[in-house]
Amino acid sequence: MEAKRQPQQQQPSQINMEIGEREAEGIYSNFVVISHSLSEFVLDFARVLPGTPKSKVFARVVMAPPNVRALLQALETNIRKYEEQFGKIRTLGEGQSSKEIGFTS
Repeated sequence: MEAKRQPQQQQPSQINMEIGEREAEGIYSNFVVISHSLSEFVLDFARVLPGTPKSKVFARVVMAPPNVRALLQALETNIRKYEEQFGKIRTLGEGQSSKEIGFTS
């Protein structure tokens, strides 16, 4: 007897999302700590501010490894598109000192 293959379910082409007022404001983060276990990745988003002895985690995102891989691919795609439109994103060590955090005089 031959087994019939079940057709694979297709991913929805469009996902309707709703965002609340609080979430729409966003949270600024300039620092992230990433940790992982066998079954999940944990991303803790924080702000490190000059003259502040302690940093506070403002958001924690817990994701399954396949979703983190998909996030990485989406970030790579969007960074490429950003750099095509606005130019290369400079990171610390690429032509700026570690004391520069944005504006310079």
